Amino acid sequence: MARFLFVVPPLVGHINPTIGVGEELIERGHVVAWYGYKPILENLLDRDLEIVTTESEIPETLIKQVEAQSKGLRGAHALKFFWEDFLSPLAHAMVPGVRSAVEKFKPDVIVADQQCVAGAHVALENGITWATSATTSAELVNPFKLFPKLKSWADDCLMSFQISHGVKKEDANADLLRESPHLVIAYTTLNLVGNEREFDEHFAFVGPSIGRRKPRDSESNEIVFSNNGKKILISLGTVNGEVGERFYKVALDAMETIDAEALLVAPPDLIGNVPRNVIVKRFVSQLDILKHVDAVVTHGGHNTVVESLYYGLPLVVAPIRDDQPVVSDQVVAAKVGVRVKFSRVQPKELKLAIESILHESIYRENAQRIRESFLKAGGKVEAANRLEKLV
Repeated sequence: MARFLFVVPPLVGHINPTIGVGEELIERGHVVAWYGYKPILENLLDRDLEIVTTESEIPETLIKQVEAQSKGLRGAHALKFFWEDFLSPLAHAMVPGVRSAVEKFKPDVIVADQQCVAGAHVALENGITWATSATTSAELVNPFKLFPKLKSWADDCLMSFQISHGVKKEDANADLLRESPHLVIAYTTLNLVGNEREFDEHFAFVGPSIGRRKPRDSESNEIVFSNNGKKILISLGTVNGEVGERFYKVALDAMETIDAEALLVAPPDLIGNVPRNVIVKRFVSQLDILKHVDAVVTHGGHNTVVESLYYGLPLVVAPIRDDQPVVSDQVVAAKVGVRVKFSRVQPKELKLAIESILHESIYRENAQRIRESFLKAGGKVEAANRLEKLV
């Protein structure tokens, strides 16, 4: 029996993949806990899963500040904001709490999210074996390829963080915080990531980790489609709803003349007139809905993309910011979907994109190919296998 501590950021898409892996480890007799932003963890984890609480918590003000300031940012501005105003303050804020969690839980292995460098730092300073939980494949290739000047700036941020928390200047190493030398768990496969770089054997490409998901409300598990025709899920993820008002209108206009039914996940107060073939819900249990649709329109978030492909579903991607452009490039390169411009797409263009993934067989055939690679990769079972080998 071993003790595994997952250190996660306050991002739903980065927590969800760890739930299935953690549950698999628990079923094998190990002790597992999570440390992160308690309110979000409590919303996502069932009561029988342990959350380590400490006196040092992530400040709620940081979460609200990021939600408020990040709206509308694109490109290099969004990437710089993400590092300067979120990842860096988050890392500094989490160090005391992670240290306390380690002292309290006494893990044999720390599993640190790739965007939660406090977990990596505390593991290194305590000599604890650790793994990287790579919840977006953008970090595995080159998230700065469109903005190369930001790479050295981001490295400086990471090294400054290390130095401020006790690492000697000559020992500071940005790359070590990004990827564990022991194990990197990637929730995708090379069939989707591509061959932009070579990966050695300590990279475990396990595919999506599909575990239990706690429903957001009492209606989120209901299957709401009413006919036997083509069905589409349209979703901008858990944190982009408020910036999607224009895109929602375009999607509704596009759906008016498409012979299919759509479920649009969006804040109802941002939605005007709704065509008869569209249903609007604030929240859904995405994994349940994906079993019943034929295609997905999304912002290109890594979780939504890999979960859709897990069910062999082709995609229309409209990336907004952060890792989404890189993930969307992977979708296009793998020929499993069509990319449109989030802030510029018009109803006619979006309609053509949706109809192409619904009716052109190449997208579904390639999506099925990616699905098969995911199934062979082993998911949460293989991730647990690799983590056990670290003990």
